[in-house]
Amino acid sequence: MEQSVKKVVLAYSGGLDTSVILRWLQNTYHCEVVTFTADLGQGEELEPARKKAEMFGVKQIFIEDLRETFVKDFVFPMFRANALYEGQYLLGTSIARPLIAQRQIEIAEQVGADAVAHGATGKGNDQVRFELGYYALNPNIRVIAPWREWDLTSRTRLLEYAEANQIPITKDKRGEAPFSVDANLLHSSSEGKILEDPAIAPDEIVYQRTISPEAAPDKATEISIDFKCGDAAGLNGEALSPATLLTRLNEYGRANGIGRLDLVENRFVGMKSRGVYETPGGTILLAAHRAIESITLDREAAHLKDALMPRYAELIYNGFWFSPERRMLQAAIDASQSSVTGTVRLKLYKGNVIVTGRESPHSLYNTRMVTFEDDAGAYNQQDAAGFIKLNALRLRLGAAIGRRGGAL
Repeated sequence: MEQSVKKVVLAYSGGLDTSVILRWLQNTYHCEVVTFTADLGQGEELEPARKKAEMFGVKQIFIEDLRETFVKDFVFPMFRANALYEGQYLLGTSIARPLIAQRQIEIAEQVGADAVAHGATGKGNDQVRFELGYYALNPNIRVIAPWREWDLTSRTRLLEYAEANQIPITKDKRGEAPFSVDANLLHSSSEGKILEDPAIAPDEIVYQRTISPEAAPDKATEISIDFKCGDAAGLNGEALSPATLLTRLNEYGRANGIGRLDLVENRFVGMKSRGVYETPGGTILLAAHRAIESITLDREAAHLKDALMPRYAELIYNGFWFSPERRMLQAAIDASQSSVTGTVRLKLYKGNVIVTGRESPHSLYNTRMVTFEDDAGAYNQQDAAGFIKLNALRLRLGAAIGRRGGAL
């Protein structure tokens, strides 16, 4: 060991893996362990985590409801960018990690801890996301990643260690779990085991946040979402807090089979990975946000945003939420949202999100300009001739050279 550790703040779920990590930290580093459990809307009872931590002799236990902070300060800024990793993934796991890392560092400073620890494996993206966050917020913090240090390299070894150290093992944990799940208010992700072969369709048991589109109602559900400066602020005319609004959208999405994604993605660490994601409310929110932007954003601002988006999404996926380049992009994105205010109406039907209307006091859509009827002089169609000729000039020059046998 490089140096002694006096006190470590552990990101603790109360499950088997982090319970083994808690005891392993005590046994290996002989240090005091502080547990931190975040409620990000994963839908699990968190009080058992407190009882387990107390059983291990933990004196400082932090269990915090961060749902509003999660949506307001992390999810909503990301959705202002319409962020999709590799064109499809709504970044539900990726966006949760910087908040957990931030609170761990804050707690470490509060309790005088000299180290933090997480339960991410050495094969995945989460170890990168956690640790980049830690170092960005405290460059001198000691980071302990047990999966990269210990010799508990199999499920059998993990269970043996748990039994040898009097760690309670629930009945369902003794058998091999068919797949692993990570969840929060934005999404759930499932991967591993029965999902490792991308040629085989996921079994219906994998889906936990949505009913199948085939089982969804035969009648469409109609809703409206109100936006203020790029953020969703109300649903069906009712003003709601960020977390409450996303919770309601999740309910609508679940009932209508919306938000399923079976994806093979490129992990930051280099390998390809197959994951099954469910983002019901986020899928609705993305469609609505793009709809309100379609009438409120200037063309070039909208196109620039779309050009920046893949880079922005990649930064979040790779764990660079606290980087200067992400902050720079965020400032540009946020500046574009000052006029993104208004209401979008949608139909939800068997896995589909259908925009049926959008209106805004800042709308740039001008009926007089686009009408096929008499526009009363609002647009001079003859102006298009010069516009086309100037834009065609280089094409005409190239074509002329080509006819003479020169290079195009």
